[in-house]
Amino acid sequence: MRRRSLLIAVPAGLATLAACGDDKSDSSKASDSPSPSESAPSPAAPPKIVDGPLPAVTAGTKFDEKPTVAKGSGEPSKQLAVKTLIAGSGKAVAENDFVVANYLGQVWNTGKVFDNSYDRESRLAIQLTQGRIIDGWRYALAGKKAGSRVEMAVPPTWGYGSQGNPQAGIKGTDTLVFVVDVQDTFNATSSAKGEEVAQEDADLPKVGTNTDGKAPSIEVPKAPAPKKLVAEYVLEGDGEKVAADDSVLVQYKGVVWDGGKEFDSSYANKQLVSFSLQQVVKGWAQGLTGKKVGSRVLIVIPPKLGYGDSPPQGSGIKKDSTLVFSVDILAKL
Repeated sequence: MRRRSLLIAVPAGLATLAACGDDKSDSSKASDSPSPSESAPSPAAPPKIVDGPLPAVTAGTKFDEKPTVAKGSGEPSKQLAVKTLIAGSGKAVAENDFVVANYLGQVWNTGKVFDNSYDRESRLAIQLTQGRIIDGWRYALAGKKAGSRVEMAVPPTWGYGSQGNPQAGIKGTDTLVFVVDVQDTFNATSSAKGEEVAQEDADLPKVGTNTDGKAPSIEVPKAPAPKKLVAEYVLEGDGEKVAADDSVLVQYKGVVWDGGKEFDSSYANKQLVSFSLQQVVKGWAQGLTGKKVGSRVLIVIPPKLGYGDSPPQGSGIKKDSTLVFSVDILAKL
């Protein structure tokens, strides 16, 4: 079993958190809204994908605009209906990728919007892996390119199953309509691609600058650990800056200053991580705030901004340890 990330300061499921927040539209509140990460058991065979029928998008027709979708007319297809409304030109989505997207979901025959990310102003980062997301999304988004708007009608078999989601008002017989704006796609070998920044301070760790998807090296000096937080670019990206209340998708590796032993790594876990900066240790939150998407950042965290005298059980981190991280900021959510 993959180890739970040691970065999280409060217990929570990352996939659920990515889709949480009070929705200011007619959507249900987050506690009642089924995100696409809540999937039903998968059928043995993949669905047949058809072109329609699909209800029209009547407003918000541009990419990344909140769409208004008409109520479905007549009986929906029993197959998975998928249409690319806007064709992007970015990287193609593949099975097991982490897709960053905005989306809206509603019930076919009532037009009731049960969830949307646009009003939350926080995109979803979800892995297209069986059991992590509804199968309708897995099959509909595979092969689509970043920059695309995709509409799909998902029958129960490929959605939440015969049990539906009573809390959100979704019946086991409801076909669901989604409009998804695919912002970007990443996988377990994604790396930051920024410009290399000179690492000239001999008293600070040196981080590898490879961008091949493999874990960068971290060489800890024999010098005393700094008493204050260090957050320096190793690779400086050109994306937007991360704010203190943002969520991010990252690759990372963490070692202990004393001895340089690795204690956690998304590379070793082969699993990208998304989280809110308000949910992680203070050193991460402060170190990543203001840094640009597409960057690799060295963060050195003194004990008072890390785990102090209460490190996670089984982590291999001793009390009052200074921690060293290499963090690739892949996306802001």
